[in-house]
Amino acid sequence: MTKTIIITGASSGIGKALALLYASKKWNVVINGRKPEALSQTETELKKLGAEVLAVVGDVAVDTDCKKLIDSTVERFGSIDILINNAGISMRAIFNDTGIEVIKQVMDINFWGTVYSTKYALPHLLKTNGSVVGISSVAGFKGLPGRTGYSASKFAMQGFLEALRIENRKTGLHILIACPGYTESNIRNVALAANGKPQRETPLNESKLMKAETVAEEIFKAIEKRQSVLTLTFQGKLLFFLNKFLPNLTDKLVYNAIAKEVDSPFK
Repeated sequence: MTKTIIITGASSGIGKALALLYASKKWNVVINGRKPEALSQTETELKKLGAEVLAVVGDVAVDTDCKKLIDSTVERFGSIDILINNAGISMRAIFNDTGIEVIKQVMDINFWGTVYSTKYALPHLLKTNGSVVGISSVAGFKGLPGRTGYSASKFAMQGFLEALRIENRKTGLHILIACPGYTESNIRNVALAANGKPQRETPLNESKLMKAETVAEEIFKAIEKRQSVLTLTFQGKLLFFLNKFLPNLTDKLVYNAIAKEVDSPFK
């Protein structure tokens, strides 16, 4: 029986790369995104690979949209084997200058989107001994200055998934928290500024970052091995190590690194 995967935020970046990878392996692929045109383009690309595809337009920050995503999947394919909570948004501004609504928007998408989708998918995943995957970040284990809302959302996501993993030690459910590090994507271009509007530019040299396709391959292998945590890039692994043993030094190093970004708020 062909297996089924759901990927939120699948119109671009890591989500799209994962969708293309699973489609190439002839899985049933369910993709979600807020923009109909972009989602339709991804759907067309997936179908060219010979996969069965279901595209469901929706916003993961909306409870009922997440329920629709899961219900539509089960109606079409009958079961769910993997849920990848990839939809996400970032922000970049000093907290003192940032509107509370910006923090709320980031939390609604990154954290609550994961909670909603996982809640509705869980009964079906328990039947298949399936996998729940959260695409997190190094910002989920180290607070990043200028990204308070983003770090908060990823800390919350990781805490939620870790607790869920422990609850399901005896059920067969697999949970993976994936922290890719800086990856070439559109997330920084659409990151929210202090006023809640997209900043429209990235502070990083995207061409030097890890490719989304490489990240997708690593996540695929981690799911196959049923790993609990995946941390990618040397920078990400070093940050995790240093923060564990030398947190004060890590604070300084992170601050200095962010201060060197283009148009950094700390200059």
